[in-house]
Amino acid sequence: MEVARITSKGQITIPRDIRVKMDLKKGDKILFFEENGKYFLKNSASIALKNIQETMKGEAERVGFNTPEDVVKYIKSRRKLRNN
Repeated sequence: MEVARITSKGQITIPRDIRVKMDLKKGDKILFFEENGKYFLKNSASIALKNIQETMKGEAERVGFNTPEDVVKYIKSRRKLRNN
């Protein structure tokens, strides 16, 4: 358990160990939320990434990319077109 003191401006310093575990860097945004009377904080970047992953799930297969090699072949073909 870690403790943080609230300043007169309502600010806190997130303890170093927690910043490291949450992969928080200067300028990152934190989301605070309540669930069943308990309060949590999350790195907003991780939530954004999870949302993108959920949104994109199945899209590669839908457009015909079934293997990583399919993606590589497509990228190479697009590069050839661009360079011509």
